Amino acid sequence: MNTRLGIICVLVVVAIVGDEVEVARAQVSCNPVQLSPCAAAIFSSIEPSNACCGAIRQQISCLCQYQSDPTLQGFINSPAALKISTFCNVPFPTDCP
Repeated sequence: MNTRLGIICVLVVVAIVGDEVEVARAQVSCNPVQLSPCAAAIFSSIEPSNACCGAIRQQISCLCQYQSDPTLQGFINSPAALKISTFCNVPFPTDCP
């Protein structure tokens, strides 16, 4: 379970605030497990799938919340998170409270 949560954390950090997709916070259930389609990209050299990029975009409104979670924030600066962020064209958050 910790490994799965770690993977999700990395994905969450990658997604953060993107201009491409605006999702109302009330419409999104902030659950890092929903980022599980990104697990393969996090733990291997495989490019993120369309499902992974879609999951990141759907969770954009949750990324600052994930970033403030001590369990997840260690994945924010990981090379895998950067890879997913770049590939999916979803920038890291820069304006979190």
